[in-house]
This record gives sequence, structure tokens and C-alpha cells, in this order.
Amino acid sequence: MAAYQDIYMDKGTDFTEQLTLTDDYGNSYNLANFSVSSQARISYITSNVAILFTSTITDSANGVVTLSANSAVTSNVVPNSVGKLVYDVVVSDNIHNKKTRVLEGQIYVSPNTTR
Repeated sequence: MAAYQDIYMDKGTDFTEQLTLTDDYGNSYNLANFSVSSQARISYITSNVAILFTSTITDSANGVVTLSANSAVTSNVVPNSVGKLVYDVVVSDNIHNKKTRVLEGQIYVSPNTTR
């Protein structure tokens, strides 16, 4: 089962979030020979992607990944009526061709005034 973590984003700004991926026992994933991907949507059931994050492994031995989106992307984010999106992080084992959803949560989007 995927771990759960909420994150916060300011609309219309450059967004970067560094996350440490851990297993059910709190041990960091070793992400050598893995790749990572992440998307956000208004709800789990919608087919439209609100944000396709640039997802990179920044420390494979310690399970650290970075999700980012530039201000042009976050400016176009339209969260649901309560200002939230849902997201998840999927790691792909490039040797065994296996995908695992390791993290999920909500993104609280703070609206912007300055455009």
C-alpha cells in the first residue's frame, strides 16, 4: 500500500518538492535502476491530468525524489472546489519491468493574486 503525504503549492510560482520514499517499515527505498513518475489530477477518477510533474531521482540510495513544475504549469492549475488536487508517485523497476505506486496524497493549492 502506498504511503500518504500531503503537499502544498502556490499557484503561479515555480514548484519543487523533495520527497523521501519509504517502505511500510520506514526504510528508504533504494532506487538504483528505477525511474519515477508523478501526476496530479482534480480527482482520482478524472482522466485529465492537471500537472505532469518533472520527476527525478535525486538520491537513489536514500529514496529521495524531486517533483517540480514551472510557473507556467502551476498558473494553469484549476483545483477542485476546495482548492485541492490528488497526486501519486510511481516507481518503475527498469530491470524487472514492474511499477509500484509508493506515495499518494493531496496537494493544497494556494491561489495567487499577483499575476
